[in-house]
Amino acid sequence: MLSCATFGVGNPIVSLSPTPLATLTLTKFSNRANFLKRSSISSANYQSHKISQAHYDSLRVLEWDKLCDSVASFARTSLGREATKAQLWYLNQTYEESLRLLDETNAAVEMRKHGACSLDFSGLNVVLVQSAIQHARRSSPLDGNEALAVAALLQCAEVLQSNLKVAIKEDADWYTRFMPLSPVILGFVINRSLVKQIQQVIEEDGSVKDSASPTLKRLRNQVRTLEGKINQLMNSLIRDDSETPSLEVSTVDGRWCIKSSASELTSFKGLLLPSSSGIESIVEPLSAIPLNDELQRTRALVSEAEAEVLLMLTEKMQMDLDNIEQLSNSIIQLDVVNARATYGLAFGGTCPNLFLPGGLGSFTSDTYLSGNRHPQQSDPSKNEWVLYLPKAYHPLLLHQHRQNLQKARKDLKIATMEIKRKLQGEYVTQKAGKNIDISSLELKAIKLEQVKPIPVDFFIAQKTRVLVITGPNTGGKTICLKTVGLAAMMAKSGLHVLCSESVQIPWFDSVFADIGDEQSLTQSLSTFSGHLKHISDIQSQSTSHSLVLLDEVGAGTNPHEGAALGMSLLESFAETGALLTIATTHHGELKTLKYSNNAFENACMEFDDVKLKPTYRILWGVPGRSNAINIAERLGLPGKVVDNARELYGAASAGIDEVIIDMERLKQGFQKLLYEGQHHLMLSRESYEKLLVAKRKTMEHSNDQRLRKMREISEAAAMARSILHKKVRQHRASLVQPLQPALTHKSQHKLETNSQRTTDDKHQMERRSASFLSSSEKFELPKVGNVVFVSSLGKKATVLKVEPSKEEIVVQAGNMKLKLKLDDIKT
Repeated sequence: MLSCATFGVGNPIVSLSPTPLATLTLTKFSNRANFLKRSSISSANYQSHKISQAHYDSLRVLEWDKLCDSVASFARTSLGREATKAQLWYLNQTYEESLRLLDETNAAVEMRKHGACSLDFSGLNVVLVQSAIQHARRSSPLDGNEALAVAALLQCAEVLQSNLKVAIKEDADWYTRFMPLSPVILGFVINRSLVKQIQQVIEEDGSVKDSASPTLKRLRNQVRTLEGKINQLMNSLIRDDSETPSLEVSTVDGRWCIKSSASELTSFKGLLLPSSSGIESIVEPLSAIPLNDELQRTRALVSEAEAEVLLMLTEKMQMDLDNIEQLSNSIIQLDVVNARATYGLAFGGTCPNLFLPGGLGSFTSDTYLSGNRHPQQSDPSKNEWVLYLPKAYHPLLLHQHRQNLQKARKDLKIATMEIKRKLQGEYVTQKAGKNIDISSLELKAIKLEQVKPIPVDFFIAQKTRVLVITGPNTGGKTICLKTVGLAAMMAKSGLHVLCSESVQIPWFDSVFADIGDEQSLTQSLSTFSGHLKHISDIQSQSTSHSLVLLDEVGAGTNPHEGAALGMSLLESFAETGALLTIATTHHGELKTLKYSNNAFENACMEFDDVKLKPTYRILWGVPGRSNAINIAERLGLPGKVVDNARELYGAASAGIDEVIIDMERLKQGFQKLLYEGQHHLMLSRESYEKLLVAKRKTMEHSNDQRLRKMREISEAAAMARSILHKKVRQHRASLVQPLQPALTHKSQHKLETNSQRTTDDKHQMERRSASFLSSSEKFELPKVGNVVFVSSLGKKATVLKVEPSKEEIVVQAGNMKLKLKLDDIKT
């Protein structure tokens, strides 16, 4: 168990003893890992987790399974990868559970940044640990490799716990920054004696050491002795049989034999054993049978002795089995947390500000750093948004781009190495020996580095219930839907959202999506019918906390009927449906819903009319316009056909397009001004930060100068006091020192003369003393509060304290307090 020692110098630091709360946290943490192991979920058993068909179909079209595989690949253990997938597929978390998952992810990120407390368990084999636990439960002997796996687990946990203690000892804030993982790691119960026992009796290859027990050592020596005797016997038989040159020693089921070709006969007698190939004969010599029998019996005794050693380890492990199982489960769960954190760091993720719709607060990226585990109000500047996703990347596109870039760099590296080998005259593979175009591989790698997936911006206001996105085909509308859906589920599952800036996203209980071709041949449903059935299921299962994503709503049937049905569906979602619905469409009628219902908002995918290509950027507040006729005209379609198409399209529709064009121009101008304003705001913030730094430096310099002046004045005052005290002592000595008679031994007359002089001097001294006392009586002592003049300083001072017995006075002169003699002041 951990000691109750505290760490730090002079400051109270959190105790590292496992408190009851820490023990409870560790138990819950371990139980969660055990639950994930028991409930591994995939596309085959989703129904066991009460995921509806509509919910599962939504996860499938959003490709949630691929994202789970991508995150799980960052786990370092096999069971950790399985548990990561299980945790991500378990989407029934509450809001508080989602906050806890984000808390854990952020703590693991901080631990990776610290370095010494990294949660890297790549050297552990938790499968063997679980197998060892099962054997111990059944009281059956452990395998040697299982025992080594248990020892490695305990050692890894001890190192992690020790590193955390050292980090907390250096800086107590790390305990808070690693919450809620700190109490879990500090609560590890590690049986060091079991580790020592395993290392004493098990070799690195998993075999039992000879020194494990005296009996085992004696039996193994007997086995080696018997094998030596049999080997000598076999060699002597082969030497004696000179007529059969192709004889060789072999073993069959542990018994020593002599092998020869089937056509050759040996000169010695023995038992003919069956051969698997049939083209050779295997003979066990009669003289070797007793030794083989004894060898087999001794080997059986060795196995029994080894089993006794392993059973002893099993009994030792059974004494602490619950703690070992809890530790194993905790390590698996820590591996899951580390996989989430590593994924976010690898792809540049950001901790989302997750809030519960209804104003109950949010979780911000600074919450865990400040140690506040409770929901708090979100950034006031973002209160107007229900969804704030600046520069959000589609995680699967980013993952694919990363894989392609790694492959291009690997191909370039291999090609470069092959060229170097070819120049050096080494052997080159046939494939690499062909002409290798290094420049094309370099160009491919550079192009991939420069052409990254384009992020999208989502700024949806609080009042918006339905967002309608229009735009051309292959313009990125579907990618936008999937990006938002995956971001919502990632935040709910404790993952960082792949955005370059801080994001704000509501907690959704479910994400439903109708994307792609839902044609069902088994149910005899057309594409349109398949979409309608899926949307109907979504509408019946969605709640006021759900996110609904509809791609090409109303498509697949008569345009007028499809538009009417799409408008009705979206109005239904706006009134009593999900918290937020995002729909893409080509129907122009759906663009008008915004002007009759404040719950709707328009957006469109930007299109470059010059390059005739989509930019994959979203224009907010602007409905998309038709580009088909303009594109046809630019592509060289005959003018008569284009003019006829415009006439058939209608003047009213053309007028609407002109209005949309003007709106787009105004929108682009507004965006330009907005970017300029943001740029100036950034410059202003930088200038403000520089001013703050300059102010702080000025104040520090001023404080340094003031302290230096005070030290100089204090030193000067001390020196002045010393000089004054010395002068006063000299003055007093000159006044009170008695005149010493000068005695002479030459004559009596001189003695009498000196006596007379001494008497005269005494009278003179008494007159001087009387004169001094009379002058002292005339000097009035100052009172507290009086202002006196200090001659040594040449300035006035206020009296703070008077000590007549010591003839001293304490005065205040500016910032200095001085203790002076009465002779130094004038009233």
